[in-house]
Amino acid sequence: MSSFRLADAYKLKSIAFPLISSGTNQFPKELALQVAMHSIVSFLTDHEMMVYLVVYDRNSYKISSELFDSIEAYIDDYYEDEHMLVCNSIIAPRFSLIDALNQMDESFSTMLLRKIDESGMSDVECYKKANIDRKLFSKIRSNPNYKPSKQTVIAFALALELSLEDMEDMLNKAGFSLSHSNKFDIIVEYFVSQGNYNVFEINEALFAFDQSLIGV
Repeated sequence: MSSFRLADAYKLKSIAFPLISSGTNQFPKELALQVAMHSIVSFLTDHEMMVYLVVYDRNSYKISSELFDSIEAYIDDYYEDEHMLVCNSIIAPRFSLIDALNQMDESFSTMLLRKIDESGMSDVECYKKANIDRKLFSKIRSNPNYKPSKQTVIAFALALELSLEDMEDMLNKAGFSLSHSNKFDIIVEYFVSQGNYNVFEINEALFAFDQSLIGV
């Protein structure tokens, strides 16, 4: 926190931390990570800064064995090979381009801004909770037709604490969906089904399973 205060005083735009004291000083790595994440989230609540946490090996960044086993069991229950999905897919009825254009609904950007208003959160609260950069949010707000990445959509859906059904709806607005042939999607689904929308905790699990992270 002292480093953050100095960084703020010097108006730094970004700062990077190694996992302090967890090497030769042998401070427990798991506890060091928890302290670091808590401090970073606390600081970013009231400040704008890009913060990097530098982790040198996977053993420094791990979740509890109980949580790992629970997620692994969930993946085993719901994971489907892509070839199985193709074989079991249902062919949708054909319709014209005019029909498709007439069925166009609100865009991702429009839905996101509406959901933020409905939630009672401010824009700043939402994009910080989503672990999204302010500049990226500004692009989304200023462009009704902005095309986000799937991780960005999920980040905002988690920040807004949407149900799985509403998360799917938001993903559909951007041309995506949750798939049981994708471990990233299943892990996100697991946490939402457990009522846990904490992006940072979900990122820890995604990292443990070698998946892409959510947000910036």
